[in-house]
Amino acid sequence: MSDVIDFAALSGLEQLRAIFFDPTVPPAGMGHTMGFDHVEIDDGRVVFGATPHAGVYNPIGTVHGGFAATLLDSCVGCAVHSKLKPGQGYTTLELKVGYHRAMTQHTGPVRAEGKVISIGRRAAFAEGRLTDLNGRLYATATSTLLVFDR
Repeated sequence: MSDVIDFAALSGLEQLRAIFFDPTVPPAGMGHTMGFDHVEIDDGRVVFGATPHAGVYNPIGTVHGGFAATLLDSCVGCAVHSKLKPGQGYTTLELKVGYHRAMTQHTGPVRAEGKVISIGRRAAFAEGRLTDLNGRLYATATSTLLVFDR
């Protein structure tokens, strides 16, 4: 008998729980590369955490906008993923990020919260907020995602 998880048979929320909480499942590449960690995973809502560091700086001495964009894309995408039925997949069609405040390595830990606004047969809409531990807003995002059968 194999201990391999049949991801196709799981709902999106069940898949995420396996990915983040089952030690036999290897970590997702992008989150590992960027230093993201899951904080909360619920139906339609996902929170990731990360700590900006000098390794993600741009040439002008602040955290590159791609760090915030990737963190927000990940949390809104996973929020949508949590709503999928077995056999469904998704991909980001559009991500709009608004930058409200610059981050540095002194910002400390940040939280990216993604929430599903609506999900239908073919499209999902989600929004995200990136804040520090004091609630200061650093970036927001809205996303349109394509939902499809695998």
